[in-house]
Amino acid sequence: MAVEITYHGHACFSVRTKQVHLLIDPFLTGNAMADIKPDAVTPDYILVTHAHGDHLGDALPIAKRTGATVISNNEIHTYMAKHGARSHGMHIGGAHVFPFGKVKLTIAHHGSAFPDGSYGGSPCGFLLWLEDKVLYHAGDTALFLDMQLYGEEGIDVAMLPIGDNFTMGPEDAVKAVGFLQPKQAILMHYNTFGIIAQDAAAVAEAVRLHTQAVPVLMKPGETLVL
Repeated sequence: MAVEITYHGHACFSVRTKQVHLLIDPFLTGNAMADIKPDAVTPDYILVTHAHGDHLGDALPIAKRTGATVISNNEIHTYMAKHGARSHGMHIGGAHVFPFGKVKLTIAHHGSAFPDGSYGGSPCGFLLWLEDKVLYHAGDTALFLDMQLYGEEGIDVAMLPIGDNFTMGPEDAVKAVGFLQPKQAILMHYNTFGIIAQDAAAVAEAVRLHTQAVPVLMKPGETLVL
């Protein structure tokens, strides 16, 4: 089966293969862009890049309802376990082979705190080896030079924030695509709130002009098939 990537708005994606349904950063409740409700998703695993509400989102109630395992940093793992959800803790640079494929936590220059203000551990991104494809979800991050090293993995699809203010903006996102050298670059984390409004079509055109990647603009509910 092909790898299918469905966009749910902001930084939330479903990734499906014949073996597994992954849900990344399930910010659905309170997300005006979301195309689905939390009770409509039935993932096997939930990947969380950091503890901010627009990424941790509905991870806990979805995990408790479905029995899905949450994969994230060790602090989020501890939080999930404390609240009765299955979880698997990792940290930056570490990889683990799950039944569906390999997951590696990557650098993300950002912050991380739970809704009550307590420390949420180091923010991260994810490198995913699924079937014969390599996916990279950057999470919320600034541009950093080690993206060049991640590019050596032969990335098929990179999911990158472009909203600016809280993450890298358009110019740095285009540089990130150049560092990562993915075959396709999905632009995310923009227009959810006024402060991260961007002209995504213009960013996509810059990616097309200045890199070898194919830019991908997805509406919530749309699916990219690899």
